[in-house]
Amino acid sequence: MKSYFYSFFFLLILNSFQSSSAPNIKSVSSPNGNLVVTFQLAKDGSLTYSLKAWKQTVIADSPLGYGAGKTVSAPSSDWMIENSKQHSVLSFWKPVWGKRSVVPDEYNELILNLAGTESSGLRRLRVESRIYNDGVAFRYVVPAEEKNSLSATSELTEYRFAGDYTAWFYNGENANIGPEKLSESDGKRLPVMTVKAGNDRYLAIHEADLEAGDPLVLQSQKGSTAFSVVSNPAKLEAGFHSAWRVILCGKTPGSLVDSHLIELLNPPAEGDFSWVKPGVAVWDWRIDGAQVDGFTYSMSYPSWVRMVDFAAENNIRYLVLDANWYGPEHESESDPVKGDKANDVRRLLQYGKEKGVGIWLYLNDVGGRKFPIEQTLKQYGDWGAAGIKYGFMRGTPAEKNAWTRKITELCAQNHLLCDFHDGPVHPYGQMRTFPNAVTREFCHAQLDGHHVFVPSTFVTTVFVNMVAGPIDMNNGMFDLRQGKTTRTDENQPVPSTLVSEAARTLIVFSGATILPDVPEYYRKYPDLLKFIASQKMPWLESKTLSGEIGQYIVMARQANDGNWLVGAATNESSRELTIPLRFLKKGKYEVTIVQDGENAHYLTNREVLKTETMILKTSDKVTVKLAAGGGACVIIKKL
Repeated sequence: MKSYFYSFFFLLILNSFQSSSAPNIKSVSSPNGNLVVTFQLAKDGSLTYSLKAWKQTVIADSPLGYGAGKTVSAPSSDWMIENSKQHSVLSFWKPVWGKRSVVPDEYNELILNLAGTESSGLRRLRVESRIYNDGVAFRYVVPAEEKNSLSATSELTEYRFAGDYTAWFYNGENANIGPEKLSESDGKRLPVMTVKAGNDRYLAIHEADLEAGDPLVLQSQKGSTAFSVVSNPAKLEAGFHSAWRVILCGKTPGSLVDSHLIELLNPPAEGDFSWVKPGVAVWDWRIDGAQVDGFTYSMSYPSWVRMVDFAAENNIRYLVLDANWYGPEHESESDPVKGDKANDVRRLLQYGKEKGVGIWLYLNDVGGRKFPIEQTLKQYGDWGAAGIKYGFMRGTPAEKNAWTRKITELCAQNHLLCDFHDGPVHPYGQMRTFPNAVTREFCHAQLDGHHVFVPSTFVTTVFVNMVAGPIDMNNGMFDLRQGKTTRTDENQPVPSTLVSEAARTLIVFSGATILPDVPEYYRKYPDLLKFIASQKMPWLESKTLSGEIGQYIVMARQANDGNWLVGAATNESSRELTIPLRFLKKGKYEVTIVQDGENAHYLTNREVLKTETMILKTSDKVTVKLAAGGGACVIIKKL
């Protein structure tokens, strides 16, 4: 244990428990009683917390607070708990868009108001904790009336897991780390950290409302089941609040995916965001060089018009223009307003408006920083662009977070959606405060780099990265053999089946589902194109019906026309899945099922599929057979 472990406020708890009538243990439970968090005074005088989920301890006594250097001393007489407050909240959030149209915001809150003397450095500090039915969050707050300040050297928050559980971790633009036993982790790990603590106990470690500073990083040591928060020094002064430290809890991994808790911990949106419209998009990056039916696609006006026409025909809301439309993206002389194809882009924006298709514009960090970002984004807004895709942001993690927040706010002012790529700051619930933050490449994107991932990567990512928020994974490639029908600098075969590719577009949560292929290949498979075109957002409801991390997932989403869509995907193993329809309201339904055909396989027989339609009731079940690396797509319409 570090010699300065007794942080500037740990020992203030000692005074309150020893010199007052308050008990040395304070517990608060979730509204349904399934989760219990206990704060208590440890023998060394420090404040710790523990977490029980369904009567089982999953996180043992773990430290809270900040360190302030080896020489800091905090005698018990310096601090006291001035008071503690506990209350319950039950309200509802109606997001502009999200996994569902109405989100319950229900939790029990415990606030510890701490008071110190002049020698303590700070005179006031508050520890806030909220316990929801699907997780726990806590943060540290310096009240606005505080006159003093203190420079912390580290955050001492830890997660001391009660067993040697199995975990998975975000790993940048690579396959995730895991499954990995906690005791085998050694060094830094990035959240989201998804943990299997038993057959019916799942946790996820992340953060929410990161107003300033470094994004969360975790530190482990081989042989231990504890993870600590890595942080740079922070100045604790009036108005400071840390990000929320979040522990999601569920009986299944799908319950972590379905949670909106991280968004709920962020401030609500201010102003009118009714202009934010989530939806499916086509994309010009992966089509460059494709030769189909005598036409060669390129990132130019004639190809853009073809893409807009296809989008308009199929309920596809957007076209995303990628790099180099205003000049070589990494060259400092490429002006993002007056670039090479600016006139063509303005013509395209008008054409798209006539067709009801919005146009996104790419912006590289080089041009974003060299030219005044306020003027650039205002110009895009004045042109009538739908959004921006921002690439290759530079800087330290804290600088990237600040720049991301600035761009998101400027985009909101100019009615622009935004999608951050190339190692972005992880999502931490921004979509509640700024609903225009519709997606980001917080994943190993399927087709955006010079490599494509295997099926198990997908069915891991949706239980890890996607827990943080909306992600842009570029699923939905229909030319799986590639060659001369796809981008000139990338022609590897895609290790997936056609049906799985379509299913993945539904399974992935994103405010902009960006399709990578050319229109001709979507038209070639009308049943799957219909499934994609039926994804009418915003979603009214979402439910992860079943799944296991790294194995498979079955996702159901209700489109804004009331119809339900179900997507299933598996790893490299084939499997048969039974999908009960009890999630539907009572009645009869027309159910169309598209699944892998006979002898389908993600490496050798990708394109075969079969479709059937039947009339079913809510008491019935749908059985689908998924090929290795395959999937299933289901459209459900009430009769």
